[in-house]
Amino acid sequence: MASPLLSRLALGRPSSLRPLTTSPSQWIRHYSSPRPTRRSGARTFAMLTLTAVSGAGAILAYPYLSPKSEPAGPAEIEKAEIVYEKPRKKSASKEENRDLVSSQHLQVKNSWEHPGVYAWGSNAGKVVAPDSNEAVIKTPRRIAYFDGQILRDLKLDRDFGAAVTENGDLVQWGAAFSKESVAPTVTLRGKGLAKIAVSRDRIIALSSNGSVYSIPVASSDQKLGEKQGGESSGFPLWSAGKSSTSYRLLKPENLGWGEKVVDVKSGLDHCLLLTSKGRVFSAASSSEEFPTKGQLGIPGLTWQTRPAGPYDQPHEVKALGDSNIKAIAAGAFHSLALDNQGRVFSFGDNTSGQLGLDAAAGVGYVDAPSPIPIRKLYSGTDLLPKATSIAAGGMNSFFTVDATKTHSQVPSELGRTTADTWVCGSGIHGTLGTGKWTHISAKPSKVKALSGLYEYDETANRITPIRLAHLAVGSTHACAVLDNVTHLTASPSSSATDTNFGADILWWGGNEYYQLGTGKRSNANVPVYIGPLDGGQGDAKMGRQGGEHRFQITPRTTVRLGEDGKGRTASVEQRVECGRYVTAVYSGA
Repeated sequence: MASPLLSRLALGRPSSLRPLTTSPSQWIRHYSSPRPTRRSGARTFAMLTLTAVSGAGAILAYPYLSPKSEPAGPAEIEKAEIVYEKPRKKSASKEENRDLVSSQHLQVKNSWEHPGVYAWGSNAGKVVAPDSNEAVIKTPRRIAYFDGQILRDLKLDRDFGAAVTENGDLVQWGAAFSKESVAPTVTLRGKGLAKIAVSRDRIIALSSNGSVYSIPVASSDQKLGEKQGGESSGFPLWSAGKSSTSYRLLKPENLGWGEKVVDVKSGLDHCLLLTSKGRVFSAASSSEEFPTKGQLGIPGLTWQTRPAGPYDQPHEVKALGDSNIKAIAAGAFHSLALDNQGRVFSFGDNTSGQLGLDAAAGVGYVDAPSPIPIRKLYSGTDLLPKATSIAAGGMNSFFTVDATKTHSQVPSELGRTTADTWVCGSGIHGTLGTGKWTHISAKPSKVKALSGLYEYDETANRITPIRLAHLAVGSTHACAVLDNVTHLTASPSSSATDTNFGADILWWGGNEYYQLGTGKRSNANVPVYIGPLDGGQGDAKMGRQGGEHRFQITPRTTVRLGEDGKGRTASVEQRVECGRYVTAVYSGA
């Protein structure tokens, strides 16, 4: 359907048909005349008869009077132009031949030999390129500080960045961290951090032993705030002294024997904590704003009604108490939870329809967890749906579904599973990925480019659905890593054409700060590929300059790092992170 603007332009355009014109000789004069007599009628009949005879004679005489045209000969066949493949460089080894024939093999190899961080998008806070004054970074660029490093986690915002090193220390950088020095700096040490989430002004960090820390983003706040210490670090022989960096501990109450926090997610003002027993706690995660849009999942909880104690004390989301939650996700002002039965619960801000609740369409927010009616999406089909993963960011929610065929007249179709991706929320920047530019999408829509995909698995000798291995969602853009068949076992003993290749990865959504990595600024309302992270330099060296090659991300494996695989052995994978107007791909521990 054409846009209203195009429709208006089409209506205002002159027609391609030749316009009608009039002249005095073409004017039609209307006048009254007396009724014809029999004599005048006879004269008229004679004239019509003469005209008819003359016309018939002209038709009969035409073939004899007109010159005969010769029959057209056969059309000349256009000769095909033969283009020969340019001779390839002769390889000196199997490995060099693999580099010559496959861009994907070269990408996998480079991810192992040169681990680190690539980032692009807005550089207003000097996060994606700390040493550059450029306002935007249009294509992937390495952050030199992290060269050769693999990280436990990484989160980026337009104004600050945070990463967890391989040994569990926190690294921070960016203008919001320090205006004097934007270079990456180790701040919180010795806590054995495993993962992090970020709010508008704080970092929520989870240690390997389940402790949750709330750390100010600003270096000045870290120096002036109250210092703590003495809690367990997760390392038996480590005696944790008082930290030089201020932080707050978020301690859920009434945890059971052996129960600990295993995951953290954060929006701009709130965070979610998931325990090993499937319970969910929520808390304020910002020093600037208390959550006011129902994203805590506690009906009636406001700044005025909060219980005595710290403002950021965790509260159990008791409405989820009967559900064994296995995954959590947080958007800017809303929350998602996935239980072990494949149900998705949403609560919080709903101004863009990001909760996916038909009954709540037009409602500003919902302060109690409510199930998204996923089965309704498959009504009228023989498919039984079960949600398998969730993701959220900005004003959007995503969830993936395995839909299994329960009835079929074809025996081979029975039990067949289709993997689908669904989305709801804001689409004005293209973040829905459905091909539509929609302000509000209250009802979940299927992302067709990421749904109903299959491939033939040679190892399993059958056709299998292609699911998503990971979804990363920023404030206006998103990225999906496909769980397609990969190959990472090329070795000196295998053939020279045995090449490694990774997983497909696609981006879509807002691109006003070049955060999609395409090198162009236009938004994308459907998933698109981008080129190799090195900008094609490796392909150019192999004689493939000018070709179309797409970036594939390397899944987890255990390899020897460094040039030619001569470094230490490590388990490593490439991961993707979408933040507020920024994107990164990093080597994950």
